[in-house]
Amino acid sequence: MADKRDYYEVLGVSKNATDDEIKKAYRQKAKQYHPDLNQGDKDAEAKFKEANEAYEVLSDSEKKARYDQFGHRGVDPNFGGGGGPGGGFGGMEFDLGDIFGDLFGGGFGGFGGFGSSRQANPNAPRRGEDLQARVTISFEEAAKGCKRTIELNKVEVCPECKGSGAEKGTEPKICPECKGRGQVSAQQRTPFGVVSSSKACPTCGGRGKIVEKACSHCNGGGRVSKKKKLEVNIPAGIDDGQVLRLSGEGNYGLNGGPSGDLHLAVFVRPHPFFERDGYNVWCEFTVSYPQAVFGDNLRVPTLDGKVDFKIPAGTQPGEVFVLKGKGIQVLNGRGRGDQLVRIIVDVPKNLTQEQKNLLKQYQSTFKPKDGGEGDKKDGVFGKKRK
Repeated sequence: MADKRDYYEVLGVSKNATDDEIKKAYRQKAKQYHPDLNQGDKDAEAKFKEANEAYEVLSDSEKKARYDQFGHRGVDPNFGGGGGPGGGFGGMEFDLGDIFGDLFGGGFGGFGGFGSSRQANPNAPRRGEDLQARVTISFEEAAKGCKRTIELNKVEVCPECKGSGAEKGTEPKICPECKGRGQVSAQQRTPFGVVSSSKACPTCGGRGKIVEKACSHCNGGGRVSKKKKLEVNIPAGIDDGQVLRLSGEGNYGLNGGPSGDLHLAVFVRPHPFFERDGYNVWCEFTVSYPQAVFGDNLRVPTLDGKVDFKIPAGTQPGEVFVLKGKGIQVLNGRGRGDQLVRIIVDVPKNLTQEQKNLLKQYQSTFKPKDGGEGDKKDGVFGKKRK
């Protein structure tokens, strides 16, 4: 890690830079060192990869916070034992029944409707917790789809006890106090009369079974946390910030319940040339003044490579041309958007005296129309006054 440059230095921004400033700086670096513009230049290729790596960290608020605190070590996948992507929602669950049980000492069986579903069915199958992860992909990968391998900290069934919590070769026994129900009932006299209540069995902890010898691999929990690599298919046409739901790829359930889901947030790095507009793609293409006047055959970059395109004589600055079907694949559907090419006319700055004289001679051939000052043009390259 010691040989890596500071990510803020790579992008040329301060540590107080906003998200927009970081994004703008990345686009400038990406355009400067893009492989298409620096073919065969190994130094430019290395700097392009370096800029991508810096943007992937600084555009992610969690990774940026760890980087600001610990440096490059903080964004190492092996740092912190589980601080990476995929540390889901587990450990944050609660229900109203737990709260009422703490306040009133039971499940409100006498009143009905206020009991905890977990207390009423302690051994019922329970769905596993959902997980969250994020992945950053390039503009082209979002347009055409790709495969990515992500690493998760995931809770799975214990391979030794198969989820029973008992040491291998033994079985849990039915709790003698609650007879496997997981709850014990009690009656309490109150100013409203006798109230029936129920609570988790103190002997088995609400599980309905007693493990005499806990599994040494999972300490009797029946589940273990482990790092897992998962290959994900990211569909063509996905947009920045969209979330994919991968069914059953969350934490393993309890008591035979189904696994939770994985919610994968997809972030797309900005492109130095293209900008997305729905399923359409915009780009700007600069031509010289003579090209705009006389028309020309252009080689325009697209997501599928460069294509031939002809602009007509008299093309105006800012005029937009459409390349049908050269945009982005429709997500989970058919067809593609279009590519819209906005023409930028390059106005020359450093002219020779001969060129200036020729332009003045050319300008002198234009006369104001009979419309008064409102129809005059501001010189050869100007727009009509309004």
